[in-house]
Amino acid sequence: MQLAYRMILKQALLGFLVFTVAGCALPRSGPNKSEIYSGSVEKQGDVYIVDVNPAVVAATQRAPESGFPEAFIRAGRVGPDTIQPGDSISLTIYENVDDGLFSSQGAAASNLAGLQVDGTGFIYIPYAGRIKAAGNSPERLRQIVTEKLAMQTPDPQVIVMRSPGPGGTITISGNAGAQGVFPIEASTRTLSGMLASAGGVGADPKVARITVVRGTRKGAIWYQDLFTTPSLDIALRAGDQIFVETDPRTFTAAGATGNSLVPFPEAELSAMEALLLTGGLQSNLSDPTGVFVLRDEPAEIANRVLGRTDLTGTQRMAYVLNLTEPAGIFEARDFQIRDGDTIYVTEAPFVQWSKSIAAVTGTLGVANTFNSAANGGT
Repeated sequence: MQLAYRMILKQALLGFLVFTVAGCALPRSGPNKSEIYSGSVEKQGDVYIVDVNPAVVAATQRAPESGFPEAFIRAGRVGPDTIQPGDSISLTIYENVDDGLFSSQGAAASNLAGLQVDGTGFIYIPYAGRIKAAGNSPERLRQIVTEKLAMQTPDPQVIVMRSPGPGGTITISGNAGAQGVFPIEASTRTLSGMLASAGGVGADPKVARITVVRGTRKGAIWYQDLFTTPSLDIALRAGDQIFVETDPRTFTAAGATGNSLVPFPEAELSAMEALLLTGGLQSNLSDPTGVFVLRDEPAEIANRVLGRTDLTGTQRMAYVLNLTEPAGIFEARDFQIRDGDTIYVTEAPFVQWSKSIAAVTGTLGVANTFNSAANGGT
């Protein structure tokens, strides 16, 4: 009777343990490859799954958004003697008459000092009216004033002196060597010269981004572009704002390669470089045939990749890299990673199998313990 009871208890415990292991989901880093494929558009899902090949690499290639408006590039350098808003102008006027417009009896000349160039670039001179001074050199302003006064007094002789004011300045902020308001001088009339005067950039030059705001327009470039593309070393204008920042772009790594938010280390980044930044594939965990790049792709590129013309709006795309093939390694080297991408590496199939074996082995060990207890420890 007692033996039969022990047998029944043993069978019940074994059955319970087997049922428990079979019904529990084993821990894992995320969906496997087949589960991702089950969410494809072909299987009534909402994700387009695309194997990466040279055509896909070319279709998704996109230069980093960078550059200045054409008006910034066309603008010439401000001359060292160019009059700016805020400057002070002094005029000395000689008239060829005894009783002139400005001079008194016996005086050789008259002086008009401290004429400040207003915010719109104008000064006011009696008998000549309101004259645009900003943007002209002192010599050109002399010619303009002479022509205006010549209609009021015979053969006037004019001397123009300029005193630089606070108007010819720019502002530097962000991760620069120094922040503040800086005057535009002979050595700082270009972007590179001004940045050098401010101590350069505080960020890693490979990921430093420079934004210039001028009025309602703005443009941004990578710091290193200043030295590789001379046309981007634009001439500055009074009132320009220069902002220096570290590249804000990031991508997400998830799955068997670990979970992390990774900043871009340089302007352009390939899938292979991105994997190396996360520690690369782990031989005991990762499936090299199941490396996915997940991205919300604009319709223009999605249509190009899929050979369609009917897609509108942003499309969910999952690009698949197979690193077991020689061509796959080259494609991973050439495929660009973009801001906001997610690199997801699936677990190798044997990982789940190993976990199942470990779970069953552990379960049997527990069952033997219960069996031993049911038999009274014998």
